[in-house]
Amino acid sequence: MKPLSAHHGATLLAGVAGFVDTLGFVALFGLFTAHVTGNFVLIGAELVQPGRGVALKLLAFPVFVLAVALCRWRALALERQGRPALRPLMGLQAMLLLAFMAAGVASELVPTHGQPLAYAAGLFGAGAMGMQNASSRMLLAKLTPNTVMTGNVTQLVMEASDWIAGRRDAGLHQRISRLFYPVLTFALGSIAGALSYSAVGFAALLLPVAAVTGIAIVGLRTTEP
Repeated sequence: MKPLSAHHGATLLAGVAGFVDTLGFVALFGLFTAHVTGNFVLIGAELVQPGRGVALKLLAFPVFVLAVALCRWRALALERQGRPALRPLMGLQAMLLLAFMAAGVASELVPTHGQPLAYAAGLFGAGAMGMQNASSRMLLAKLTPNTVMTGNVTQLVMEASDWIAGRRDAGLHQRISRLFYPVLTFALGSIAGALSYSAVGFAALLLPVAAVTGIAIVGLRTTEP
């Protein structure tokens, strides 16, 4: 099998981030697994409006940080061995997403231990998305960021504004395309994550597990212009 285009892979990972982040938010007391900014906001809100599951958000932060650090160390170790890091890191992320799903499904099946298992699910999810954040910054740094969309939307609106104003240089269309598709896929992934969780619960995580596993198997062409 041929490796995916790097841009297609980054777009697919944006869908994974939207799916996992929204599913985690809906299922786990408002937890954001793909980025920590939202959790900081919700922790602050907990000070005046208790009952938002602040403990899980506080635990998720060090887990996210540890996942980023471990991802970095693993990538450096592979680099020293002269081995490409993307596939192994995607494989580890897929395993963490699978653990996220397994703990979540167990929390649904064993209601008496539901909260500890749900907490475990959230921490596996935060670890998985910490790895995606780190691997994207290290190995796909030239591509559109695929986990947090605020900067992408801002830049997309600026580029589109230039297009409307007639300031159209040779690379403008390509820049708009590279921004538009990850933003769109993140949004669609978010909708799919909410609807899929509503339909089948944590088992819906099989979709992002399959997507990340696919990238781990076929790889990405990271040397594209």
